[in-house]
Parts: sequence; structure tokens; C-alpha cells
Amino acid sequence: MWRMHARRALVRRPSAALAGGIVTHIERRPVDARRALMQWQGYVAALARAGWQVREVMPLPGCPDGVFIEDQVVVYGDLAVLCRSGAPARWPEQAGVAAALVAEGYRVARIEAPGCLDGGDVLKHDGTVWVGLGGRTNADGVWQLGELLGPLGARVVGRPVSKVLHLKSAVTALPDGTVVGHEPLVDDPRVWPRFEAVPEESGAHVVVLDAQTVLMAASAPRTAAMFRRRGLHVLTVDISEFEKLEGCVTCLSVRLRG
Repeated sequence: MWRMHARRALVRRPSAALAGGIVTHIERRPVDARRALMQWQGYVAALARAGWQVREVMPLPGCPDGVFIEDQVVVYGDLAVLCRSGAPARWPEQAGVAAALVAEGYRVARIEAPGCLDGGDVLKHDGTVWVGLGGRTNADGVWQLGELLGPLGARVVGRPVSKVLHLKSAVTALPDGTVVGHEPLVDDPRVWPRFEAVPEESGAHVVVLDAQTVLMAASAPRTAAMFRRRGLHVLTVDISEFEKLEGCVTCLSVRLRG
């Protein structure tokens, strides 16, 4: 049964230095920081219209990737696990995240060296936590996450990621647990109990807002139509400036569901 309690989201305003964000699997393209801010505001507004309470975490002008706040923490039950990115340039982005989570009533733990973990590598559904093993997350990080979440009833499972930045750059899950992905960018679709291919890269990225509603990028209209045919209510937002930096709808917020 689908359950959702208080729906809150943490977000962080994009830095004026956004164009200097890290890119790994795509060519760098010019980023319009002013347009990105407008798109971010549209994203935040979409969350609010869907009934989510949005809290803005302290801005970090010197951190180009700070807007991708999901990478900094994994939340499960009443526990918030602060991450330790495999990209050391992103470590300063931890500033303000723990305080925001404590204010929301969460216990806080941390991934410690030599473990590395990015929140964008973590996909959760119905007691299973899949973690991408790739450039930003290592086996020790997966092991530590398992030790922390195991007492809460979670089963943590590693999955290889080699074609994209994060696991959730390749796949996400619909409200019923179906894993969706753009097949050319998924290492092995057969590892997922239920996998459905989507026709566009950004169509693989959905934020579940409730049992019938998903948020996704406007750049995947064919996938949006496909989801609507499944009976889902689909909200779309333009995040094209963030897509130039390998960003997607999942990484622009931390969803707090309980």
C-alpha cells in the first residue's frame, strides 16, 4: 500500500557560478544563470502547487553544484545520512544541510572515509534501496549505508553505473515500483524486477509526488504521454539549463515524506 505523510522538500537556490558545475559524461555547454534561476523558481512552484511544503536551505554562492542538493543526503525513515561525494569539490555543499534536517526532526548520521556516496545514486522503493556503484559512489559507501539503514528494515543493493553520472540519471521508479529508464544508458535492464524502457533520456527521471502524480522534465514529451496513458497525472517543468550540467528533476530537491 502506498503511504505518504507530511510532504516537505528541501531545495537550494542556484549559485550565480552555476555554469562552472562539474560535467562528466557530456560536453560542456554555455549555461544561462539568469534563466536557470527562473527555471528553478518554476520547479519550486510546481512542488508547492502539488501540495509540498518547500524549505530553502542556506545558499552557497561559491558552490556551482550546490543546487543539486539531493546528492548531499539520503533520507530513510527518521534517519538522514549525510553523504560523502566521490567528487571532493562538492564536499563544501554539506554546509547547512544537517541543520535543516535536524530542524525537520531527523536523526543525522554520516558516511565516513573511505566511503563515498552521492544521494543521486540512491533509488528507494518499498523497503529496497538500490545504490549505483560508479564514479561518485564506492563499495564502502554502499556497505556503510546498508549498516545504517538495515536496522530500519531496508535492504540495500548495489547496482553498476557506468554510462551516466548517477543511478537516477539512468533509472527512477514510478509510484507502483516499475523502474523506468532510457535503455541505451542503463547498464543492465535485466537486474530490475520490473523495467519499462522510455523513448527519451530525460523521461527516465521522475519525482513521485503522490500515488498518482509524477514530476518530470518538459524535454520528454513522448514519455510524458506514455505515463499519462498509464493513468498517471504528469506535471512537467523546464529545467534545460540544469540538464546542460547533467542535472534532472530528482537532484534539485530532497523529498521528506514522513
